[in-house]
Amino acid sequence: MPAKPAESADNSVVTAAALVIGDEILSGRIREKNAGHLAAVLTAIGIDLREVRVVGDDEDAIIEAVNALRNHYTYVFTSGGIGPTHDDITAEAIAKAFGLPCDYDAQALKLLGDHYAARGLEFTVARKRMARMPEGAVHIDNPISKAPGFLIGNVHVMAGVPAVFQAMLDNVVPTLRTGRVLLSRSVHCPFGEGVIGEPLAKIQDEFPDIAIGSYPKYDSGKFWTDIVLRGAEEQRLGQAEAAVAAMVSTLAA
Repeated sequence: MPAKPAESADNSVVTAAALVIGDEILSGRIREKNAGHLAAVLTAIGIDLREVRVVGDDEDAIIEAVNALRNHYTYVFTSGGIGPTHDDITAEAIAKAFGLPCDYDAQALKLLGDHYAARGLEFTVARKRMARMPEGAVHIDNPISKAPGFLIGNVHVMAGVPAVFQAMLDNVVPTLRTGRVLLSRSVHCPFGEGVIGEPLAKIQDEFPDIAIGSYPKYDSGKFWTDIVLRGAEEQRLGQAEAAVAAMVSTLAA
């Protein structure tokens, strides 16, 4: 479990976006896992993940996406592209997005140099690439493989390997400003969305402060729906849940 955020939640809305970087994701060679983990962690601490983008190892695409997302959301979290190989271009691209030089960070060089020396391995030019980051960036600690991620502006740049990403995120969570934590309720509905669409829309109009989502299911030739309600106030959420449950009971009568 991630550490508790440094600041207690308030009633403000704190938003975030995820940027997943890597040709291997777009080609299907690797299944993306980091965005789902990020969504679960952020939801639990009151940060709304509003958007997830996936781009390849293309400098222009990374720059465009970073600039669009960082100007629109409270936080941006990237995964992938900060390793030792030629196609790991995330650090350079993000530096360009901020108009900053990208160079070897002295603290990162020492950290990695000591790490490889302790393992009896050569600190090669390729491995030194993992010490490159935009000027003025702050380290995000990596307890697994030591190569740090970094924070520049409101953009948190982290590894693509899920175990490393998750460990880095655990270190980031205590630094984040959190907002309202949404409560949730779920109502099982034995009907498909085509049956409940109109009455459910009327309930949504009645409860504009409650996010109501319908999630269709299918098995053995039969459709049904899980209706999920999310809101910040317990009483209003309970009223909306009761309205949805009554709607389902009426349809079943």
